[in-house]
Amino acid sequence: MGCCGSTERTKREWRPLEDRSCTDLPWFLLFTVFCVGMGSICGFTIATGGAARLVFGYDSYGNTCGRRNERIEGVRLSGLDQTDKKYVFFLDPCNIDIVQRKIKSMALCVSLCPDEELKTYQDLKRFAMHNGKQSNPNPSEYPNLPERFDKCPKLPVPPSKSLPVFNRCTPVDISCYAKFAEAVVTFVSDNSMLHRLIAGVMASKEIIMGLCLLALVLSMILMVIIRYISAVLVWILTASVVLGSLGECTSCLTWPYFCFTKDAKVEAGTTRDSAQGLLVYAIAATVFTVILLLLMLFMRKRVSLTIALFHVAGKVFIHLPLLTLQPFCTFLALLLFWLYWSLVLLFLGTTGNPVQNEETGLTEFRLTGTLQYMTWYHAVGLIWISEFILACQQMTVAGAVVTYYFTRDKTKLPLTPILSSVLRLMRYHLGTVAKGSFIITLVKIPRLMLMYIHNQLKGKENAFARCMLKTCICCLWCLEKCLNYLNQNAYAATAINSTSFCTSARDAFVILVENALRVAAINAVGDFVLFLGKVLIVTSTAFAGVLLLNYQRDYAEWVLPLIIVCLFAFLVAHCFLSVFEIVVDVLFLCFAIDTKYNDGTPGREFYMDKALMV
Repeated sequence: MGCCGSTERTKREWRPLEDRSCTDLPWFLLFTVFCVGMGSICGFTIATGGAARLVFGYDSYGNTCGRRNERIEGVRLSGLDQTDKKYVFFLDPCNIDIVQRKIKSMALCVSLCPDEELKTYQDLKRFAMHNGKQSNPNPSEYPNLPERFDKCPKLPVPPSKSLPVFNRCTPVDISCYAKFAEAVVTFVSDNSMLHRLIAGVMASKEIIMGLCLLALVLSMILMVIIRYISAVLVWILTASVVLGSLGECTSCLTWPYFCFTKDAKVEAGTTRDSAQGLLVYAIAATVFTVILLLLMLFMRKRVSLTIALFHVAGKVFIHLPLLTLQPFCTFLALLLFWLYWSLVLLFLGTTGNPVQNEETGLTEFRLTGTLQYMTWYHAVGLIWISEFILACQQMTVAGAVVTYYFTRDKTKLPLTPILSSVLRLMRYHLGTVAKGSFIITLVKIPRLMLMYIHNQLKGKENAFARCMLKTCICCLWCLEKCLNYLNQNAYAATAINSTSFCTSARDAFVILVENALRVAAINAVGDFVLFLGKVLIVTSTAFAGVLLLNYQRDYAEWVLPLIIVCLFAFLVAHCFLSVFEIVVDVLFLCFAIDTKYNDGTPGREFYMDKALMV
């Protein structure tokens, strides 16, 4: 019996690229239904007017500006015809609620935003009359109205202009939003420092863009040439570890012990104890060094395999250059989805039933009852679909690498192996990707919830509760990383044999367990080499940045651009080298399967590159 109720045979017969069939079809249908639900939420917000209220704006009585409105039961001044009044004007735009991140001010629909400062109530009366009479209070009553300080805009009214899309009257001078900026940028205590930092970024924007492009080019070049430098890096690392253990752990403890026993008087008890302590540490360090040397000697062939895999991975990128575009495609897909998700989330913020705020008396729209669960559904969609997109990248890369590895004559490779892999994914394996990404979602959601609870209870919980929360978060993080690694190999097994997710995960797990020492060597050494590659890209970009920004002598003016460039360089390097890491892992799984079921005899020839025959 296969896993999860599968009736597939227990003994696996690997037949690379021979048979192709749909896998995990029920999960594909489930994911399709879930995506339809995500789209239905967007449709609901549009149908109920939430999208229109966000885009066109609405006043404090629930009227959407620029439209004819229906009366809302129990809300005075609702149901007005605001067809000619397309802009939202806030009476007190600087009254900002930092906690709720919104303007706490009465809003009215107006036909024009005030383009000049209104200093007196007479000016305000002329502006209101020009925009059409408003009820309660009437504009003609503004100058003499006793309640004008509460019901009229605060004087002076700053000049404003409408936003290009959302039709809100925004003050031309945004200095009143400084406290909101200060709440976001809490680490800046001196406004002049913030202004100088922003000015430095604006003055260096061309240099920043050039350095970001340099980081991109360096990452693409490194993916090709890393096969030539990986051997040097690996053996430098090995020699450094051995010499460091000999020099720092053994010599630096053994030599002081002999010097101590030779020169010191061992009459006092404390002196004798110190000498014995040094001896124990020296012996322990020596034993550790001997074990490390034996381990290095025992693992030398596996380290050589890691170097060979890096070498072949470099060849893969030469034969499949479109692999370098995978980070761009994945980032673009994620960016488009995140933009859509954020837009629908904003729609949800203006969707629901009209509710009168007890504190301000203004009308707001809130989701009540079962409609509140739409927000949670939308949040789960963010995680699952994001993981689905990342899993599609892993499956696409795995399919292309599998095609490369199991094609004996590389001149007969498909014209576009990447495109062929994408087509196979879309035709056969979307259900497998949906299932694998859902498993990651099941682990990520409780971890994020625990992190939220930990942040909310910061400073309130006792030490035991804090320790338990951090322990659970750490365990879930480790589980997520392990499942990510297993999923990646399951996708590769699916690309090879076209089996379901559970069967592929089981088969890949068996292969990995049978090659546990090789896996350990590849992950330890390979991850360190890739980390050095990231460091190389970041430091090279930073060095170029220092040279280009050196003419800006003021430290505060170039340090922020340099930090931005370094962060971008690390992000780009991580994205590109993560694809390289996927290629290495898939190559190893193919290599392990190849060596298990083939022996080089006629009829059972190896598929592997000659560099892997170590």
